[in-house]
Amino acid sequence: MSGPELFRNREIVRGLADNIARLTADLSAPLTFMEVCGTHTMAIARYGIRSLLPPEVRLISGPGCPVCVTPIGYVDRAVAYARRPETLIVTFGDMLRVPGSSSSLMQERARGADVRIVYSALDAVALAARHADRQVVFLGVGFETTAPTVAASILAADAQGLTNYFVLGANKTIPIPMQVLSADPAMAIDGYLCPAHVSTVIGAGAYRFLAEKHALPCVVTGFEPADVMHGLLMLVRQHVERRCAVEIQYSRFVDSQGNRKAQALLDEVFIPVDTAWRGIGVIPQSGLAITPRYAAFDAEKALPVPVEEPREAPGCLCGEVLKGKVMPPECPLFGTVCTPEDPVGACMVSSEGSCAAAYKYGT
Repeated sequence: MSGPELFRNREIVRGLADNIARLTADLSAPLTFMEVCGTHTMAIARYGIRSLLPPEVRLISGPGCPVCVTPIGYVDRAVAYARRPETLIVTFGDMLRVPGSSSSLMQERARGADVRIVYSALDAVALAARHADRQVVFLGVGFETTAPTVAASILAADAQGLTNYFVLGANKTIPIPMQVLSADPAMAIDGYLCPAHVSTVIGAGAYRFLAEKHALPCVVTGFEPADVMHGLLMLVRQHVERRCAVEIQYSRFVDSQGNRKAQALLDEVFIPVDTAWRGIGVIPQSGLAITPRYAAFDAEKALPVPVEEPREAPGCLCGEVLKGKVMPPECPLFGTVCTPEDPVGACMVSSEGSCAAAYKYGT
């Protein structure tokens, strides 16, 4: 047995769950672990991980979905660009249906706006090269996983001498919001399942401060059911052994240092800035803004456009869900007013959103 069969083997997964149950049987209080990755959120729901865990272990989802943590004002700005006939909007698919204050990109496309879905930021550069008469605005939403590709697109556009390619930036970094959540006494987090995709870029060493300064165990884990369960077992063992460290379960893809070439791209094109996270607020130095050297590609600076005052949907608890303070079904809109077919909040739209996962898999 090897590959996916090994990591999806039911007996292995149940054996790991049994070990967790044995280690936690004598705990005086339950342990709360947070995953900070939308793919982990979906995997935990899809594979029914919570149903296999003892009551002494509780899983909550953090702000690991980049689309979900993007402020509503960003969507409003993208909608404003879409309404300009000279502008071609290029985006990853998840952003299309995210509601803004009064519209969405899906609605604007239905009204005639030119909004196109791509699978790579470099595809947006190719569109700009083919449509020299249009202003091509790419929606740069994502964490450290996709931010290097956005950086590469700006460098490619610069090398080609394109003057009609722009990025509306909303790239964010993961470790700093984890620090904010860790410092919140209301959260009572006992450890983190750290994001795997992000960690391939920044390396597991980026979370060391959580173990050293906040005394929180951390494990970088993969996405298959055995990966997730093994990562949880490693977190429990740290608690039982009274250790706080950053460990790597996903060693087949992640190391301590990360991808130096990708990091160099980030350093070349972006600078850290204060930025707003939906549901959390402004977090210092947690955003990635385009450097002055490449300001000509910054849509917000190069293409000023009036944007309506942001308005959040009444009753939506997306912000509280993103902080792990409420579970999706606790939102009064969940499954009734807010569904994947007619979403109110971003957490129900994105394929990595907590509400979408709970709605689809019932957990």
